[in-house]
Amino acid sequence: MSTIERRLSALTWNYAQRGQPLDRKDRHIATVMTGIRNTHASPPLQKEAILPEDLITMLETLDRGTLRGLRDRAMLLLGFAGGLRRSEIVGLDCGRDQTEDGRGWVEFFPGKGLLVTLRGKTGWREVEIGPGSADATCPVVALETWLELARIAHGPLFRRVTGQGKKLGAERLNDQEVARLVKRAALAAGVRGDLSEDKRGKLFAGHSLRAGLASSAEVDERFVQKQLGHASAEMTRRYQRRRDRFRVNLTKASGL
Repeated sequence: MSTIERRLSALTWNYAQRGQPLDRKDRHIATVMTGIRNTHASPPLQKEAILPEDLITMLETLDRGTLRGLRDRAMLLLGFAGGLRRSEIVGLDCGRDQTEDGRGWVEFFPGKGLLVTLRGKTGWREVEIGPGSADATCPVVALETWLELARIAHGPLFRRVTGQGKKLGAERLNDQEVARLVKRAALAAGVRGDLSEDKRGKLFAGHSLRAGLASSAEVDERFVQKQLGHASAEMTRRYQRRRDRFRVNLTKASGL
């Protein structure tokens, strides 16, 4: 259904460029679309959220004695704490304007945390990431450790590692690597062990980190919305897997 919606939007735009407006609300189009929705549409399949306790277990499956293990720790913690998309994680550079394909950069503020500046579809946004309660789960410490031991001071933040996880490459990681990392670490950690491995493998992806932050952060929803870069609170709520849906009872509040 979403594919049809996108194609229709593309046709509408194309018609407009040619000076021939296409009215999506025309009864002929609307009738067909309604029929398709009633027959084929279904609620969107959501990826499972990686909750803090899951993430901690996943981190323990990574080898701290290799560059790959240190890199993967930094990616998971930064992606979770920042609520970052997988493309945003791998698109980061060590500093501003360092590469042509970079989508943002990081700045360290000693004793306070780090600031991630990202370029999105609607402009630039800043994401503040504070230190964790312990070094083992701190995204700032994990990133500092990765950069120091990998001797990275310029260019892409996260790069390919070869040679049994000990040789650093110059290439930026593909965003698919984030999804593979989340899935691989979740399976190794036994997250959702009540399900078969095949089903578990389909539950986790890069979005699991964003959903985990949205579902776990015990703060005002506005701060979560800002961190994820959502334009509306409703979009943020779609990421909240264990939100208390009936905390506010409007039935009783109305006097019934």
